[in-house]
Order: sequence, then structure tokens, then C-alpha cells
Amino acid sequence: MLTIKEIAEMAKVSRSTVSRVLNDSGYVSEEARRRVLAVIEETGYMPSQHAKALRTKKTKVIGVILPKISTETSGRVVNGINEVLQDQGYQILLTATNLDYQKEIEYLRLLKSRQVDGIILIATTVNAELVAEIHQLNKPFVAIGQDIPKASSVTFDDYHAAKEMTNYLIRKGYKNIAFIGVDESDPAVGIHRKQGFMSAMQDAKLTIHKEWMGQANFTIPSGFEAMKRIIRNSPENLRPDAVFAVTDRIAVGAMQYLKKAGFTVPQEMAVAGIGAADISKYIDPALTTIDFENERAGREAAVILLEKIESHKEQQKKVVLNYRVIEGDSV
Repeated sequence: MLTIKEIAEMAKVSRSTVSRVLNDSGYVSEEARRRVLAVIEETGYMPSQHAKALRTKKTKVIGVILPKISTETSGRVVNGINEVLQDQGYQILLTATNLDYQKEIEYLRLLKSRQVDGIILIATTVNAELVAEIHQLNKPFVAIGQDIPKASSVTFDDYHAAKEMTNYLIRKGYKNIAFIGVDESDPAVGIHRKQGFMSAMQDAKLTIHKEWMGQANFTIPSGFEAMKRIIRNSPENLRPDAVFAVTDRIAVGAMQYLKKAGFTVPQEMAVAGIGAADISKYIDPALTTIDFENERAGREAAVILLEKIESHKEQQKKVVLNYRVIEGDSV
């Protein structure tokens, strides 16, 4: 194999110039870069694809940061992303944060150093540190699920979806509606869906009982425990007749507790969620939920990112996707 010294001699440049070309760092004149890359390709010093990436400044790799590899929602979004990118000859480099927002920042820095052509973040939080890191990327970037200030994003209409589901319960005759949310560090799910619920209740002039406002952490067991707390904190003469959970997994956990506690669903207690997860179709009774079309979110994000890569422009684009209510047997 050739050494950097030999490549420098053949290209008639210094060894430091060859090093800067290989690492894509520091200033190199276009003429010197051209000569070094020509030697690299002619001699087979490295794979031609790598040499091509150095020459075109494109690696054809997109970094994708997701909360969890194992979740159905993430899988659907990634399928949508891959559907678009694969057709354009791009590959995906996946990283998973396991819902640790510090990992989001760590992986943004890692992908930036790996010279990917762009980054898609399926975001779970929005905080000053994360926003600052995104603004310093100097790479094409799109967020999914959260509206990041001064950055392109594909988001869901969380507020109106939650309000619509609450109104759906109200139209069905339910008046005493409990709510199970998540931590407000997740603005989309933790804040906007809660606001949608409260707005619908206030518009209908229905009482929002503090003891019926539960909190979970996106899992079935946490939904089970949140529902248990709501029931145990309610006097027998004033119990909810419905519960709205901000995700399907939380709703399924709530339903499991209600069954264990002797409640029949929906005769004694209706249950509704958001997400159209596969489990919502197979649990008995089938869950009333909202479909956000996660695959479409992935496709939209990939298209926006490719436009940024090809145009070399950092123009912001905000896309908000619609939703639809799926009527199950739990209401």
C-alpha cells in the first residue's frame, strides 16, 4: 500500500496537504485537491467510493437519531425515511438515545464528526442545549415530532388531535373524563396533547378534576400504575367514566388495570389513546385511537433533507401533518 509520503510525491504536494484532503480538514487549493484525488483513484489507495466522497463532498450517508430502535413508532418513521433515501442511493446510519436527551446531543456531535451528508432527529425533548447544538451543526438537518426553533421540522398536530379525541368522548356522552399524560420535557406529547384535552373540556364546560390528571412514561406498565392511582384517588361516588391517554401503550396499560380492578370497558369506563399502534387493533376491546401516519412523517423529512443537500441552502421548512380518528370498541 502506498504511504502518504508517496502520494504527496506523485501529486507534487506536501504530506500535510494529502492529510488535509484525506481528513477533509483545513484549507487545500482546488488544484492540489484534484491532483491528490487523482493519485488516490489511479493507485487504488482507498476505495473509489471514499475518493468520490472526498471529491464531491458527499458520503451518501444520512444520520438518523431515534428514541428507541424497538418502538413501533420509530420503526414506521425510519421505514418512511428509508423508502425515500434508498431510491436516491443513500444509506442510513442509525443511533438510538433510549429516551436520554443528553444522548441526542452526544449523537448530533458524533454524526457531525462522521461527515454524514445530513441528519434527521426524531426528537423527544426541546431544550436550550439541544437547540444550540442543532444551530451549530452546519449540516442539512430536519427534526421529526418536535418543532425546533429556526430549524426544519415535520410535526404532528398534537394539540388538535388531542382536542378532537376529547371532543369525540364528549359527543359519545362521557362527562367525567380522566387524563394520563407524560412529562412536559416532551412538548409535543407532554404539553400540546394536554392542552388539547383541557381546551376541549373547558369549551364543553366540564370539570377537570386534579386527582384524575395522571402521568406515565410511554410504557404499558406505567399506564397501568397511573390508572391505579386515578381510581384509588377517586371516591366511589365520583369516579371517571372515561380515560384519555396520550399514547396507545399508556392506554393499553390503563385498560389492563381497569379489567383487573373489575371494570368493564367500555360499559363502565371508556378508554382512548393516540398512535394507532398495532396493539390497539388486537387488544380486547379494540382501542379507539388516532393515526398520525408515521411513515409519511419519515418520507416528508427525507424529502426536505434531500432538497437541502442538493440546493446547498438552509431554508427552513415546517410541515404539520394531519390525523384521523380510528373508532375501536373501547368507547
